[in-house]
Amino acid sequence: MEKRIYLDNSATTPVRPEVLEAVYPFLTEHGGNPSSRHKEGRIAKTAFENAREQVAHAINCQTKEIIFTSCATEANNSVLKGYLSGLRGKVVKNHIITTAVEHPSVFATAKALEKDGYEVTFLPVDKFGRIDLELLKSSIKENTGLISVMMVNNETGNIYPVKEIGKIASEKGVLFHIDAVQAIGKVPVDVKEIGCDFLTLTAHKFYGLKGAGVLFVKWGKWTAPFITGGHQEKNRRAGTENVVGVVGLGKAIELAVSEQAEESERLRKLRDHFEKRVLEEIPYTRIVGDPDGRVSFISNISFRFIEGEAILLKLDYEGIAVSTGSACSSGNLEPSHVVTAMKIDPEESHSSIRFSLGRSTTLEDMEYTVEKLKNIIQQLRSFSPVYDKFITQNQKESDRRVQ
Repeated sequence: MEKRIYLDNSATTPVRPEVLEAVYPFLTEHGGNPSSRHKEGRIAKTAFENAREQVAHAINCQTKEIIFTSCATEANNSVLKGYLSGLRGKVVKNHIITTAVEHPSVFATAKALEKDGYEVTFLPVDKFGRIDLELLKSSIKENTGLISVMMVNNETGNIYPVKEIGKIASEKGVLFHIDAVQAIGKVPVDVKEIGCDFLTLTAHKFYGLKGAGVLFVKWGKWTAPFITGGHQEKNRRAGTENVVGVVGLGKAIELAVSEQAEESERLRKLRDHFEKRVLEEIPYTRIVGDPDGRVSFISNISFRFIEGEAILLKLDYEGIAVSTGSACSSGNLEPSHVVTAMKIDPEESHSSIRFSLGRSTTLEDMEYTVEKLKNIIQQLRSFSPVYDKFITQNQKESDRRVQ
């Protein structure tokens, strides 16, 4: 059997056995619609509401503040496109503040709203992907209605100061949305401590099933339903409930949160060992992101003089799955908007690879990956005219210094 090492957990995670066990009865014997009032419907409803309690407990909110969606993209769109309705026409708050490094489900949606006449400020980041809180504060205007910032960047692993942003938003009377998709199970997520009005997440990033997401809406706040029709989710999101996906989500988030501290520390040790070896044993490499403020499971590394896509394909051939950026924006060979916003040298931005570790990752996996990487980088650079030119120029400069 082909040896495979999966290092693309930021794109999606494999489903946990415990999650499969939890959802199996709802794939076989319990197929009722939770909106039905007979016994089969009540069984489904009970399981569905139990999952709501599991999510509420995990992020420290009330069950009535949880809306289940099909994914985080739907939830993010619901917030960005529906928040104005929450103002109930009292004031025109048509200015949104977000960042230049958001996930496409926020970044592209904000771009679309901008074309529709909304005013959008995309906060820049520095070369480490960090945002300036003073700039954020000064960007707030009388017509600012919403600030939308991710908690953990999906490409660099940067952790953003959401508590501080929440305080700024509250002081200014601005609604605050957090995309917490990459945060659950990696860092503590407490909506009361953060002080956000909206928060979104999705099951398949923490070993649940694809097709189930969550939108937290602080009690007293409101957004227009993104999908209208039936009465489901207290008229906040129409459509027959995805019992299987939501039951799996509940079990997955319960496990992820309970194991967060121990698993994060385990992955940190693996990542740090991996990065140390790569930086020491492969020349002209560097970490992309904030060295002092990243989650433990993401390592984004640039390998100068080589196209990232070539590295990805070579690693895949060797049985190692990685990514050149977000799986939601990797359909072309252009560098992602995230690394572009960080103003990384174009040559480097094309050469970055994201390694995202997970529950199945072992020390042996990382050692194997380093050894394969060393060979791949050496081979690809031997074909690179840019690398040849660089080495030749360096040699000439060295010779001149000797003379």
